[in-house]
Amino acid sequence: MQLISSAASPFVRKVHVVLHETGQSNDVEVIEAGTTPINTPDHVRAANPTGKIPALIRPDGPALHDSRVITRFLDARAKSGLYPEARIWEVLTLESMADAIMDAAVLITYEGRVRPEAQQSDVWCNAQWGKISSALDVINARWMSHLAGPFDASHIAVGCALGYLDLRHDAHGWRTGVDALAKWNEAFQDRESMKATAPA
Repeated sequence: MQLISSAASPFVRKVHVVLHETGQSNDVEVIEAGTTPINTPDHVRAANPTGKIPALIRPDGPALHDSRVITRFLDARAKSGLYPEARIWEVLTLESMADAIMDAAVLITYEGRVRPEAQQSDVWCNAQWGKISSALDVINARWMSHLAGPFDASHIAVGCALGYLDLRHDAHGWRTGVDALAKWNEAFQDRESMKATAPA
């Protein structure tokens, strides 16, 4: 299999963490690809017509895209139980919320790196940060018991989302007011799979 990847993408990191946790890293060839919303290399578009990464190219089926699709496929392939049926809706909901944090954070990054300075919007960036802040508050208030429970895919998603906030948006001080989540994250980032996949 081949994974179309970008080292700084939190969505790609989710896939790498799952590969690491399930012992499948050696089954995948990593193909680095630099993409932006206005620049998509041909080999990325061939794997995913929307031009988004990650994409997983398989020898025995169509390429898979969207990190949640890829991580579920890898989990099923390894029979690793990262999406346990007993609490599947909780896992999927928390993973979705973490992915929404990543989406908003990546949009802020693109606003500063891709759009010309004269066209950049503080209103837009503040609105995206509001989504992030709201999600962090809800996770801190309602989801810490889940994060304290058995390890699953939602833990990986939250850890990768918070890791990306540290990487690209540390100045926002996301830890303010979410002490329980910040404490959980401090321990989670020390997990071997997280250290192995941390962007350089």
